[in-house]
Amino acid sequence: MPNTVSPALVIGAGSIGRRHHRVLGGLGLTVGMVSRHGPPGPSTWTDLEAALSTLAPGYVVVATETVDHGRVLDHLAALDYRGRVLVEKPLFAMPRPLPDHRFASLAVGYNLRFHPILRHLAGLLAGERLVSAQLYVGQYLPEWRPDTDYRASYSSRAAEGGGALRDLSHELDVANWLLGPWQRVTALGGHWSRLEIDSDDTFVVLGAFARCPAASIQVNYLDRQTQRVLVVNTMDHSFSVDLIAGTLREDRALPQVFTYERDDMVRALHQAVLAGESGPCDAEEGQRVMAMIAAAERAARDQTWVTAP
Repeated sequence: MPNTVSPALVIGAGSIGRRHHRVLGGLGLTVGMVSRHGPPGPSTWTDLEAALSTLAPGYVVVATETVDHGRVLDHLAALDYRGRVLVEKPLFAMPRPLPDHRFASLAVGYNLRFHPILRHLAGLLAGERLVSAQLYVGQYLPEWRPDTDYRASYSSRAAEGGGALRDLSHELDVANWLLGPWQRVTALGGHWSRLEIDSDDTFVVLGAFARCPAASIQVNYLDRQTQRVLVVNTMDHSFSVDLIAGTLREDRALPQVFTYERDDMVRALHQAVLAGESGPCDAEEGQRVMAMIAAAERAARDQTWVTAP
């Protein structure tokens, strides 16, 4: 990507923010950062308005804690920012309207849409009639950030937007992307383990989607093996994906092996947003995931089915 592209600004200096900063720099962009921890410098600000006026970015990435996403978007809108915006997933901690804004575009950072295996699977499913699907992701929370006590992370605190249902909502977005928008769901979930957190550690969602009459999704903070798998049965074929092993299998054929680097998906996401392409999760789709999260929590609490708004 040429150096003539407008600068980019990353808001948030945590591990995700630093990854965005690194990837955008690798694309040839001048990249600044806003961090409340400072220290301020030639390309780091503690004040968003000062960063916007000095750097004049054409692209802003919101990578703060989930609970702050809404506040940051409100602030960008109030400052009349008109460039492109990417918000890390999920869009908000709780469902809420978007602010009135004049952003050139607004996308949500569900980068699994750019995983080479899932993009290949999307092509295979394009002409198929889907019957059932199962999505599963589990990773042991204390091992997520080896240098940090998991009890001090936002993931452990519901008030900051933590919890498996939000942290691992990639699977909810993938389900809506591959299976069609969700139509109704029921769920079981909560904090059931010995982890010292007040957020949910497990959620199991059962739902009907526009293209698939039956799908189950499990997300958890408990799996010491670290697994991320997806199975789809159609009228004519069965597909299974293992995103940890990097394989896709169709029926009884030998698995196809895909090679990729972790940053590849983030890089492809940024390139698509900067080019104005239609692949990234847009604001409406991000709101759909938020509605699904709220529906799953309501279904688990009230032991009922919830229909999509």
